[in-house]
Order: sequence, then structure tokens, then C-alpha cells
Amino acid sequence: MKKNIKIIAEAGCNHNGKLRLALKLVKAAKLAKADAVKFQMYDADELVTKNAQKATYALKNTKKKQSQHKMQKDLMLKTSEHLKIKKHCSKLGIQYMCSAFDIQSLNILKKMGIKEFKVPSGEINNYKYLKHLGKFKKKIILSTGMSNLKEISTAINILSTNGTKKKDISILQCNSQYPTPYTDVNLQVINTLKKTFKLNVGISDHTKGYEVPIAAATFGIKIIEKHLTLNKKLVGPDHQSSLNPLEFKAMVRSVRNIEKAMGSKKKIVTKSEKKNIKFARKSLVAIKKIKKNDFFTFDNIGIKRPGNGIPASSIYKIIGKKSKFNFNIDQLIKK
Repeated sequence: MKKNIKIIAEAGCNHNGKLRLALKLVKAAKLAKADAVKFQMYDADELVTKNAQKATYALKNTKKKQSQHKMQKDLMLKTSEHLKIKKHCSKLGIQYMCSAFDIQSLNILKKMGIKEFKVPSGEINNYKYLKHLGKFKKKIILSTGMSNLKEISTAINILSTNGTKKKDISILQCNSQYPTPYTDVNLQVINTLKKTFKLNVGISDHTKGYEVPIAAATFGIKIIEKHLTLNKKLVGPDHQSSLNPLEFKAMVRSVRNIEKAMGSKKKIVTKSEKKNIKFARKSLVAIKKIKKNDFFTFDNIGIKRPGNGIPASSIYKIIGKKSKFNFNIDQLIKK
């Protein structure tokens, strides 16, 4: 079966700054049959000021009284480590992806030969960043958490006017709360994005379960991004809103089944059900003994299974006609 939906395992910072865990996440993503595994690249000094506070969810999940800068510093991977992760991805046969949070990181990823760039939601109004990325003329996945249609339109315009082909831009419906309340997912926005921008649309989901990606698969999306962790009990900002390897594998399997189930818009008798017609439908049968030249009436003709005789739909064509044969009770009528 051709896969229509690209499934990205968002490793993000769930490696807790350790290469060993990052490599394990790659393997877990591959075993779960994800199409890609995505990491994050940034320089903490460029990303956040020294005294910036952590988001409420990060403060809760890290359980540390530290600044956002210190947290991000602890979660950073070196460029050399990203190169090792990319090499490991190639070895296992899964696409390495990475979100860049600053221009320097964009340049590093370009040098690494990345052909598809992911714009994190927080950079959607970073026009300098978008202008620089647009000049790469690469495929771009634009996450739209915390934004409105006007901001999305502006971001797309900046990318496309600076060299990126508009058709190479995909949009992800996203809510930037970890975990996202189900009431804030707004799956129907997927249709709004498709209609407004005429581009491929997907979802970056941060709910605790995997019902949302499965439901989103019915909206004709092209991308699903979902966080993956080795263990939800690990200390870190995103572990609790991630899926463990078994859950992620179950999600992938479910999405692939939904892809198969979407099928065609045509209402037809399918190959699998044709054989059941004779068992489930009904035919015309004798409910009394009928002799040759007797007239067929509602008193001597009934409708019963199996369905391999004269179909029930033909009863009005038969009533009033003479029988050419003798029939016993429950015998299928024949012309």
C-alpha cells in the first residue's frame, strides 16, 4: 500500500542532552515504523536570555528551579553529535530531520545536506529567520502553533518571495501547550488551512494519547508529527506529553489502517464482500407447495435466504405469473 501520510517521530529534547539516549530514540522510531525522526538544533545563548523563565509546563515537568537558559543549555546537542545521529539514521534507514531555532543552526543543517527543513511554531514571526531560510529553496514544514491565519500567510509569503517554491511548503496545525487539552486541538482547522492556502497540511499533536493523530488521518492530511520518548517518567519538559515506543508503534499501525480504510469515494460492492451476497441477501422461495401452471401470489411466494436465487427485488415481476415448475416448501423459485 502506498503511504500518503508521512509520520515523524519528534525526539525533540527527549534525549535529555545525552547522545546515547538520542541514538536509542532513533532506533525506537525505526522500530515503531516512523518515516522520520526529528531533533532540535540551537545555541542556548542565541535562543533565550539568561533570566528568561520557563513555561509553566516545563517548570512542572522538569521539577527544577532553573532558568529556561540553563534548561536549554543542559538539553543541547553538539553539532558533532547531530552528525553522529544523522549517520545512525542513514544506517537504520530512517530520515533524520531537525528543527533549527536560529540562523546559525539553519546554516549548519544546510551544510549537513538537509533537504527538508522544519520551522518550529515559535519562529513563525521571526522574519529574519524566515527570509534566510527561504533562500535555501528547500522543502519546508511550517508549524503553526500560537498563530493565526494572517501570521501563517505572512510567513508563507516571506518564504516564497525569497526563493522557496510555494508548493514545497507544508503546514502543520499545532497547539503549543504540552500536553494540549483535547478541547484546544481544533481538528477542523485542518480543512480551513487546506482551503485557505491550497498546500499540503498535517498535524503536530501534543495531546497525551494518540487518538488525535488517528482522527486527523481522516482529514486528508499528509504529515503527522508526534513526540516520542523512551520513558514518560524521565525528567524533562516534553516526556509526559510524548508517546512511549509501544504507544508510538500502535499509533503508526492505526494510522496506516486508517489510510487503507479511507479507500474510494465510489460506493461499490467490494471484492471482499461479494462472496457474502448469497449468504446475507434473500431470494424468492415457495412458502407453500406450488404446482406447474399455478399463479405466483403473495400467499405462496416468500422471501428468505440464501441470495443465490431470483433476488428479492424481483418479487413484483413474479407475482401474477404462472409457474413453469413444481416447487416444494422452501425451494428457491426459478423461472
